Amino acid sequence: MGANEHQVCIGNEAVWGRESADGDEALLGMDLVRLGLERADTAEGAVDVVTELLEKYGQGGSCMEDESGFTYHNSFLISDRREAWLLETSGKYWAAEKVAGGYRNISNQYSITTKIDKEHPGMREYAQSKGWWDGKSQFNFATVYSYATTARMEAAGSRYCEGKKLLKKSNGHITAETMMAILRDKDSGINMEGMFLTTGSMVSVIPTNLSLPAVHYFTATPDPERSVFKPFIFVKHINALKETTSPSYGPNDPVKKKPRFQSKPDRKHELFVKHELVAAIIDSHKDRGTKITEFMRELEKKLMTQMEKIFSDGIEEPDLFANLFSRSVQQEMEAYNKS
Repeated sequence: MGANEHQVCIGNEAVWGRESADGDEALLGMDLVRLGLERADTAEGAVDVVTELLEKYGQGGSCMEDESGFTYHNSFLISDRREAWLLETSGKYWAAEKVAGGYRNISNQYSITTKIDKEHPGMREYAQSKGWWDGKSQFNFATVYSYATTARMEAAGSRYCEGKKLLKKSNGHITAETMMAILRDKDSGINMEGMFLTTGSMVSVIPTNLSLPAVHYFTATPDPERSVFKPFIFVKHINALKETTSPSYGPNDPVKKKPRFQSKPDRKHELFVKHELVAAIIDSHKDRGTKITEFMRELEKKLMTQMEKIFSDGIEEPDLFANLFSRSVQQEMEAYNKS
């Protein structure tokens, strides 16, 4: 997931369907997120960037730093100040839907049905050649390219359905706090534990008013329930985010050598390491853990209150926010040191 200076935001999820996700190395979904953000200045532009790259280079390769061969296709939720798009892929084939309004979520399944606003020119013909579609009935992307029917997806007690319910509950008055609460929800499976622990979380507030800045809140740490959402604003003279930048191994990085993944380097940044220790305290010392969690929420509330003033007044001196995220990280780490 991520955002760029044009306030284009992209979220990415793994999806599986009839088409095998096993294949040669190509672009990962995470590569496509980064390239879309690097090259696009609108949400629709990002759809075009991602799909052009997909058609030219394909997608594939292991998504984990080991030899497990964990592979998948990708779905993307893409937005800017004006609109949002849902893009779902299967190999080099894809469909995109412009989100008309309200709310939309993605998880580990296809959700584009009959409303398709853009598509790979050969998508339907390919499905017909595989026997997935008869060429006569109404084309439903999720039904044609998925293992299961759309009805079965909606009925399943999945993260997708639970996320949809939580969003519906707040439809019309969804705030940053609403989104943070949803991302922290463990009963729904959205805030994941175990092998696929939620590694980082992000909430973006993008005003339609061009004179107002967008604020992107990042945890930069696992498990949002035990993390602080900290604000970041794109300004011209932004400073390096040292405390949340993973170590660089350059050309010696095992991910850049073939055969891949012969060793696994330590990619934990400074905040991640401190947070890991604090998370262990929260788990093992109830009273101390409660106090630490209370501090996290207090700091987060304080930071969000500061941002509310920006949404109402705008920014007169952008460079004052060049260290906004880093200052917030330092406040968090100082508190961890005291704990």
